[in-house]
Amino acid sequence: MSKQDGSGRQVTETPTDDLSARILHLDMDAFFASVELLDRPELRGKPVIVGHRGARSVVTAATYEARRYGVNSAMPMAVALRRCPHAIVLEPHYDRYQTASRAVMQILGDVTPLVDPLSIVEAFLAVSGATALFGPPFAIGAALRARIHAETGLVASVGAAATKFVAKLASGRAKPDGLLIVPEAETLSFLHPQPITALWGVGAASAQRLERLGLRTIGDVADAPLDALTRALGPAAAGHLHALAHGRDPRSVSPERAEKTIGHEVTFERDVAEPTVIDRELLRLAERVAERLRAGGWVARTLSIKLRFGDFETITRSQTLPEPTDVAQRIATEARTLYAASPVVGRGLRLIGVRASALLPTGTVARGLWDDDEPWREAEGAIDALAERFGSGTVQRASLLRGAPPRRGSVPEGGVGRLD
Repeated sequence: MSKQDGSGRQVTETPTDDLSARILHLDMDAFFASVELLDRPELRGKPVIVGHRGARSVVTAATYEARRYGVNSAMPMAVALRRCPHAIVLEPHYDRYQTASRAVMQILGDVTPLVDPLSIVEAFLAVSGATALFGPPFAIGAALRARIHAETGLVASVGAAATKFVAKLASGRAKPDGLLIVPEAETLSFLHPQPITALWGVGAASAQRLERLGLRTIGDVADAPLDALTRALGPAAAGHLHALAHGRDPRSVSPERAEKTIGHEVTFERDVAEPTVIDRELLRLAERVAERLRAGGWVARTLSIKLRFGDFETITRSQTLPEPTDVAQRIATEARTLYAASPVVGRGLRLIGVRASALLPTGTVARGLWDDDEPWREAEGAIDALAERFGSGTVQRASLLRGAPPRRGSVPEGGVGRLD
């Protein structure tokens, strides 16, 4: 069985008036796949995979019918099709996902202004101030799910608890199409039987270290001496996991949470090593990052590149800029500099990505007396205006019109959080 395939589903069947589960986590079910099925209703109930076909492609999303065959997002498409050879593969349409996400977030905002989006598919809500008008958390969660389905045709699962961590864990246990309320008094009884991998921040390496200590469940972590956890994981991680295992999570729901990163990456059908091709792809990715920065009203202080070689070794390199930017030419120049300084000689690239982080609102950054990027900024602003009027791709740089290597599309990696 794959993760989040619906096995082990746990929901609250009977309405409850509990008010202690004041934080909701709403997570859209198989979001990208579900959006695609809005236009292909005849495929509902069938194993569907969203992604590009090809030797180098990965799964963007999968329906629960496909997940039961062991198909997961980010899995190589070739592996997914071996596990589920009769799956139907649909090409992704990221613009549709953004549109659907905005509709969902608008619905959440109608209940409370305290909405903290984690990605385009999930968000936290603080509902203490909404209960007088809309009822207890159970009623709010049920009403949100019903309205989202009625207005968008999509399905959401909701978890409600006294803390962010437990609410997020509860929504995962409620999938698909479920609602789970964890009253504050029942936090530990819900939490402690869960596997250690359910702890927020436990990956494969830290799970192995905990298992070597004989720890299998969150309850085991709660009972373990803090100094033993510290020796295994270090003081910061040990303190974090120990607190979560005891149900302590002081984080509040903050609607001011900004998108942390904006990025795009591309996987090639064959390994690419030609410098001119790499230069062109870095510019292409930089343009897409810059477009999203300007559309969101951001400038980036830090730029990074991601390089994955034919043997799947992956490296990243980053650079903090003297002045934040939203100019594609500047982003491309910095990305090319990072690439040139990387150990890439003689090695073909399977994947390349460009990411912007340390984002600041555009209006809060003052430019210097001399702005070397001003001509490019004006040109790119004109392109934005034409794209808004006539559609994306109306005007392109001549250098990007030349032949490009076979690739499986540019995937937006930042601001999405997870693919599905």
